[in-house]
Amino acid sequence: MNSDLFKNAIALTGGISTGKSTVCNLFKLHGFLIIDADKIAHKLLDENSAKIAEMFGSQYVDSDNKVIRKELGKIIFSNEENKLKLEALLHPLIKEEIIKSSRLFESQNKPYFIDIPLFFEKMHYPIPRSLVIYTPRDIQIQRLMKRDDINEEEAILKISNQWDIEKKKELADMVIDNSKDLKNLQREVERIMEEII
Repeated sequence: MNSDLFKNAIALTGGISTGKSTVCNLFKLHGFLIIDADKIAHKLLDENSAKIAEMFGSQYVDSDNKVIRKELGKIIFSNEENKLKLEALLHPLIKEEIIKSSRLFESQNKPYFIDIPLFFEKMHYPIPRSLVIYTPRDIQIQRLMKRDDINEEEAILKISNQWDIEKKKELADMVIDNSKDLKNLQREVERIMEEII
């Protein structure tokens, strides 16, 4: 892979419900470009809805040919084989899209972020720097229960599909602490901006 490809890229990652999208929005407000792997995945899911129906059953696709993500998620999160099948379909396509956007952003020669939830777990991308959005696990569980309207057991199951947030924090080049309020988060974002510009 071309070594110039991700020269200015910073992988933005964290755990489920640690506040990645909020941080991305704050960076966007400051004029940073963001490539969002999840958004790309959602778009690709719908574009490949016929394949999804074929692989997992037509009950996971609605009448508009859109994938019913919440339902599909249930059989993905709880079953390793299903998860691997879906990843085998999506990951190469996601990577292609990320590379396409990255080429475009590199031409501007300034730092930009690639939001990749499983950056450390999968290591598919040779991105030189990483930023972890950090929230202690107990807060992470609370936020996820509230966000997805699920019980503690389900929240823990979803979180256990990823590496422990403490491990990611150790591996990160930079860390944003999102265990307090929005005002504190904004300060953290500004601190990181000074580091990278």
